[in-house]
Amino acid sequence: MAKTTAKNAPATAAAPVASASKKAASSKDNSAANGQTGPSVQPILNQQFNAPAPLQKYGTVSQRLPIGLDANIRQESVEMLNQMLADTCSIRDMYKKHHWQVVGPTFYQLHLLFDKHYEEQDALIDMIAERIQILGGVAVAMAADIAEVTSIPRPPRDREEAPVQVSRLLEAHQIILKNCHDFAKRADESGDDGTNDLIVSNVMRTNEMQVWFVSEHVVDTPLARAE
Repeated sequence: MAKTTAKNAPATAAAPVASASKKAASSKDNSAANGQTGPSVQPILNQQFNAPAPLQKYGTVSQRLPIGLDANIRQESVEMLNQMLADTCSIRDMYKKHHWQVVGPTFYQLHLLFDKHYEEQDALIDMIAERIQILGGVAVAMAADIAEVTSIPRPPRDREEAPVQVSRLLEAHQIILKNCHDFAKRADESGDDGTNDLIVSNVMRTNEMQVWFVSEHVVDTPLARAE
């Protein structure tokens, strides 16, 4: 009897394997019948519903990048840079708004200048956001979040005269540049040379140059005859 049981045992254990093989073969046959020769190419949709916990919470810094800066230093820099990022997004969008809506004798010059400055601010946005990620933080990104964080006053939806547009832009530049001086000093004191360099070499110098180009358009000088 023991011998018979031993002989029968392998057959019983092999049954699930045979069943799995049949299922795999059946699945292969169905795929072949549908013209599919490999894994399914159907996108897995709606994964945002019942999603697991986020990879990283906004307002935190991770420890995954060994860049020689303590977590508390990186946290402070990320907070400063997210403020700068939100303000830069705001002034960028203001430039595009004024690019579309500008009117008057200087339309052509301002239309082109506003768009040039828009592109320069857009390039700064990417630099700032990437620095935040390098520091292990999470960059603020969506328009609704930008609106909550930015310190730049929101312009009206209306179409305004060119001098008013310029004045709004100069106010926004001044807010950013004041923060540049403060944030650069704090980054220097904490030893975050990369953030200090980004603020001084890129954000500050770009905004200072744009202030020069924009402010000259509201100097009250005669157009055709010298006085």
